[in-house]
Amino acid sequence: MELPVNEAERLACLLRYGILDTEHEECFDRLTRMAAVAFEAPVALLSLVDANRQWFKSAVGLEAKETPREISFCTHAILGREVMVVPDAPVDPRFRDNPLVTGAPFIRFYAGAPLVTNDDLALGTLCIIDRQARSPLSDRDARLLKELAAMAVDELEARRERRDMQRLRRDAKTCITSLLPAARSLQQARNAEGIALAESLLTRL
Repeated sequence: MELPVNEAERLACLLRYGILDTEHEECFDRLTRMAAVAFEAPVALLSLVDANRQWFKSAVGLEAKETPREISFCTHAILGREVMVVPDAPVDPRFRDNPLVTGAPFIRFYAGAPLVTNDDLALGTLCIIDRQARSPLSDRDARLLKELAAMAVDELEARRERRDMQRLRRDAKTCITSLLPAARSLQQARNAEGIALAESLLTRL
């Protein structure tokens, strides 16, 4: 299995997004539905490739949650930056013996656009799959699939920013909570000091 040249950095980046093994989210499901409709594909997946598997954040037409990385088409797709198209998998030397081709879900056509971050790290793909062979994508269709993949990356980034903001708020709340007892003690000491000063002044009158 060929790995990206920046594999360690890529995996670290994927973990920072904190998205693996999370529940379905409408913002991502919307994109896979759009891909399935736009390309009239029975299967559309938002796939994230970690060290040992490809895991589906969103899936249309497929019940599986993940597959081993070594047999995934997306493992090949993240090696490049353009849409990878396999018009007829059983005649492609890379995939003709692949268990995802010879068995369920019986992939014949695959097209996957890498999910590329601003740091040029490919975290996975937005892909479409058919159980029938197809012609290669037109330039227009390839651009459309890339645009949908870019929108998925934007959603990943927005999700990460929301998560980071929530963490900052939690940290700030924890910090303030931990300081409250000291602040109350200081206020009480100041109040006591003020009362003592007032009593002292009264005795001098």
